[in-house]
Amino acid sequence: MEKPTEFYWATRLEEVKSALIKNNFDAFIAKDAANAKEMVEQEIIPEIKPKSISWGGSMTFLASGIYDALKNSKEYEILDTYDRKRFTQEEVAERRRQALLTDLFITGTNAITEAGHLVNLDMIGNRVGAITYGPKNVIILAGKNKIVADLEDAMYRIKNYAAPINAMRLDMKTPCVKSGRCADCKSPARICNSWTITEKSFPKGRIKVVLINQEMGI
Repeated sequence: MEKPTEFYWATRLEEVKSALIKNNFDAFIAKDAANAKEMVEQEIIPEIKPKSISWGGSMTFLASGIYDALKNSKEYEILDTYDRKRFTQEEVAERRRQALLTDLFITGTNAITEAGHLVNLDMIGNRVGAITYGPKNVIILAGKNKIVADLEDAMYRIKNYAAPINAMRLDMKTPCVKSGRCADCKSPARICNSWTITEKSFPKGRIKVVLINQEMGI
C-alpha cells in the first residue's frame, strides 16, 4: 500500500466523524489548518448566521488563523476574551461571562474518544460551561492528536500531558510544571478544576466538531 499513514488517518478520522454524528454532533473533516479555517469561515459560520461571536481558550483556534480573521470583524458583534492589552483582568472576566450568551462560541477540546465523546478539563470553567450550555452554537476545532481510544485514555492524556504543558505555558506555580506529571495538587494556581464529558450534542447539531488531519494544540 502506498502512503499507509495517510490511509490510516483518513480511515480513523472518518470513523470518529461517524461516531460524532451518531451522537448528534455535526462533524466535518479538514485536511489541514488552512482548510479548517476556510471551512469555518465559508461554510459553517454562514450557515449558522450568528450576530454575535466569542471564544474560549484554545491553541488550535489561535493556530488556525480564525481568531485573527474574526477579532476585528465588522460583520459580527465580536466579544474578544483574549485581548489583555485593551481590557483589564476584571473586564476580561466579565467578557467571559457575557460570551456565554453569544450566538456562536468557538473553542477546542482536550480529547475526543473513538466513541465520539468530548472530554475537557478547565481551570475557570468558561470554556466547558459554554460547550455545555449558553451559546446557541458551538464550533469545536480538534487536531488528530486529540483522538484517544476511550474515556480512561482521555483523562490520562489530559491530566498527564495537556494539563502539565498548559500549566508550563501559562507559567503556573504548580507541581506538574516541574515534574510533568499530575500530583492532584492543592495549589491555588491549579488549572484542573472542572471536568466535562459531552456524550451527545443537545439540541442536535448545536455543537459542530471540525476534525483536522494535522496535529494541533496541546
